Amino acid sequence: MFGRFIAVAAGLATAATLAAAPQVQAQAQTQAVPTAASVTSARLTRATVSRIHWHRCAAALLRNNGMRCGHLKVPLDYRHPHGRKITLALTIRKHTSSKKKYLGPMLVNPGGPGGSGRVYGVMQDWVPDGVGGRFDWIGFDPRGVGASKPALHCDTSYFGYDRPDYVPAGKAAVKHWKKVTTKYAKACKHSKAKRLLPYLTTRDSVRDMNSIRKALGVKKISFYGFSYGTYLAQVYLTMFPKHAKRFVLDGVVNPKRVWYGANLDQDKAFDSNMDVYWKWVAAHDSSFHLGTSWTAIKSGYYAELKKLAAHPAAGGKLGPDELADAMLDAGYYVYGWTDDANAYAALINDGNGQPLLNSYTGGNVGAEAENGYAIYDGVQCIDEPWPGWVKTLRDSRRVYKTSPFETWGNTWYNAPCINWPAKSHYRARVHQRAGTPKFLLLSETKDAATPYSGALEVRSLFPRARLIAGIGGTTHAASLSGVGCTDNRVARYLATGKVPPRKFGRHADVRCPHLKPSEPGSSSRVKALPPLRTTLMQAQHWSLR
Repeated sequence: MFGRFIAVAAGLATAATLAAAPQVQAQAQTQAVPTAASVTSARLTRATVSRIHWHRCAAALLRNNGMRCGHLKVPLDYRHPHGRKITLALTIRKHTSSKKKYLGPMLVNPGGPGGSGRVYGVMQDWVPDGVGGRFDWIGFDPRGVGASKPALHCDTSYFGYDRPDYVPAGKAAVKHWKKVTTKYAKACKHSKAKRLLPYLTTRDSVRDMNSIRKALGVKKISFYGFSYGTYLAQVYLTMFPKHAKRFVLDGVVNPKRVWYGANLDQDKAFDSNMDVYWKWVAAHDSSFHLGTSWTAIKSGYYAELKKLAAHPAAGGKLGPDELADAMLDAGYYVYGWTDDANAYAALINDGNGQPLLNSYTGGNVGAEAENGYAIYDGVQCIDEPWPGWVKTLRDSRRVYKTSPFETWGNTWYNAPCINWPAKSHYRARVHQRAGTPKFLLLSETKDAATPYSGALEVRSLFPRARLIAGIGGTTHAASLSGVGCTDNRVARYLATGKVPPRKFGRHADVRCPHLKPSEPGSSSRVKALPPLRTTLMQAQHWSLR
């Protein structure tokens, strides 16, 4: 649910149309990533590259944060670069440094797949020592997302309220979820933007990134990617290594677990992270009044799910699924731990489910969230073959026995891939090639959305990579949030290209403190993060669940 929008999130989905193939064999297969010297790339090189015409942004949020907007036409199908075009929406926040210190364009992707990236120019202000001001920050909505045209929508009413329990009590419940997820996949087949469906692979988006580079008129681009954005980076570094400059990958996707296996990994990791959270809530009983026993609080949560299944709260809208989706935020990030606990306490202590309903609605309901979900499916369902119902249900039942928090919600979230109306490909095989620059990997060691094993795997595949780990942290993609040990090294790398020495063995090259939650009632750095951080976190959710 790498991209589960709601306040949920974290697993990656995968393909569906090859579900009839032998699952084990299909998942084991990979496909070499085409290189820049391939026929496809050669054709594109000969093709006319569109220019980006920057103009005043219509959205006040973008204008007020110093950005200008633009659009770029790119091929729908890169095998036919002179054929049908689609349009990418972009923003630019220009560098503030002198010409001498200017370091070129920095592309940003918040994750997903499906996260809108146009607001990410604000990151220019977050890099320590003014280093962010030495880059032009380029945000973009990937193909099919947000303001890019066409934008993919399948069924904007898909995420509603008081839905049947994620945890299936019997055959009828399983039949329900099979029906609704299949119906969503069929709705995508009839979308006004259905022409996008065969062309939403990670490779397609990576080629779009290279088209942006060409349109900017530079030989090399830098890139800051969160979550799914780290997979874009891995594939870009494999396809176009000589066009990469400074790359930062935060919340690292394991390229060998794309995407079905990644969901199962997330199920287990989120369950562990929620235990960390329940312990924190119990340690702050004076603030939340939920008790001092974390195991009792945890048991109470599962009892509340059953209660809501029979008697939904908040005017009949907050059922067990909505509660589960709202609380998933606590497994993703520490930024909102106090708000999450206050909302949950309002339900348990006062019977007031409205704060939790607001949390669920803000991340999951509406056309914007559904667009992100459609792209999430669209990318993951064709990036790799997806298993059929037999294996999916068998695996979910097995994992649920020890990891009940997210397993079934994640299962149904990704289930449209089993009947996805576009052909699946095979997982890209990423690796270091000649010309690959030194780059940074960032990960907290208990990140649930992209477990730490992914960062270790990418480090082993790319000997020029260096890994900075936030030891014991549960936050997903936590960089530039005030941990000096991490943030200062990011700034130093972006300014100079220099990375820490590589250590022998399969472990981090630098061990840093993790991002800690604010104490309830305090005004620490985490609590005082810019308001846009909420928007950025939501975008990362979309890229993950």
